[in-house]
Amino acid sequence: MRGAGTVSAHDVQRTPGNGPAGHVPPGPAPALDPLAAVRTGGDPATDVYLTGTVFLDIIFTGLDSAPVRGTESWARGMGSSPGGVANMATALARLGLRTSLAAAFGDDMYGEYCWEALERGEHVDLSLSRTVAGWHSPVTVSMAYEGERTMVSHGHEAPSGPARTAFDGKHAPGCPPPSRACVASLEPGRPEGWLGCAARRGSRVFADVGWDDSGRWDPADLAELEHCEAFLPNAEEAMRYTRLDCPRAAARKLADRVPIAVVTLGAEGAYAVDGRTGETAEVPAIAVEAMDPTGAGDVFVAGFVTGSLAGWPLADRLAFAGLTAALSVQEFGGSLSAPGWVEIAAWWQRVVRAEAYGRPPDGCATSAACAQDAAALRRRYAFLDALLPTADRTWPLARALPTLGFRRPA
Repeated sequence: MRGAGTVSAHDVQRTPGNGPAGHVPPGPAPALDPLAAVRTGGDPATDVYLTGTVFLDIIFTGLDSAPVRGTESWARGMGSSPGGVANMATALARLGLRTSLAAAFGDDMYGEYCWEALERGEHVDLSLSRTVAGWHSPVTVSMAYEGERTMVSHGHEAPSGPARTAFDGKHAPGCPPPSRACVASLEPGRPEGWLGCAARRGSRVFADVGWDDSGRWDPADLAELEHCEAFLPNAEEAMRYTRLDCPRAAARKLADRVPIAVVTLGAEGAYAVDGRTGETAEVPAIAVEAMDPTGAGDVFVAGFVTGSLAGWPLADRLAFAGLTAALSVQEFGGSLSAPGWVEIAAWWQRVVRAEAYGRPPDGCATSAACAQDAAALRRRYAFLDALLPTADRTWPLARALPTLGFRRPA
């Protein structure tokens, strides 16, 4: 998470575009293809398919405390970006995976901006998405303070589309196109019938789960796990579904239902069990100063999917997912904060330099949160040496867009 001396969203803007409000300049293509070593001529064109609802996220930053009723609070910074399922799509695309998103977009300025930001700025394939006339985009306002965030959202479910579409405005009832993997978010009482078809086509399905507002936490609601390769709940969710009071025991029990169970442990890191082999892995969290946890779970899943498709060992996949999540919480916003390979390489260079000089990473000498042993990080993440491009960049790196766009002066 970003420290006090870093740049806020208010301080950074992209080069103004020449198009209408909401115009997003094309972003750079991913600096690295993590699947280069495993690609063959017969592979599907898509690495990861996902579907869901895209929100316009407006993020207020630099708040000293929660807003107080009856008063006006001024934020020192703000940013805007596509949110909702766009957080996951952006995180996957920035890691170099060929990502296809099926979603509905409003035909308002917000929808235009989100479409352009994803397609041109993040290189997400939207050929299966559609614009819905007369439907306004869902919106979330997020306020980040004290390492947490408060959100207010508004929106209506999109009208159903024609039968030929791969989704009904929100979810995919049919079968998605062939892809290496699919990512799904399970919700109690909502069957995801398309997962079975995707799995039968050879897609590896990775799933997380939403909070059960009903309080039932019925294990029967996880029936779709039979189609999944990996399930990635947080500790509280895992314990509630398994009726156990230990997240590691909960992961082992979940591994009876899904090949790989991964439970995130917050500040303790993450724990994984491969139910096929009995292998377990636990990786501690990287000590950082959290500014905004929005989207960190999506980034964690994206990191784990990347390592899985690349064929990395379980512990390396877990470590990489934790690293990408740790980098994301140092930035504000959901998709704004998802790291790419340049950010990962910049972090790794700091660790390597710190280990060489026998001290904590640069800029962390007086911070208790950064007192982690650089030598231990160097050993744990040594697999990055063979992956990363050279990244001679200033740390920290900021991704932020203070407005929806700029109009060309008259």
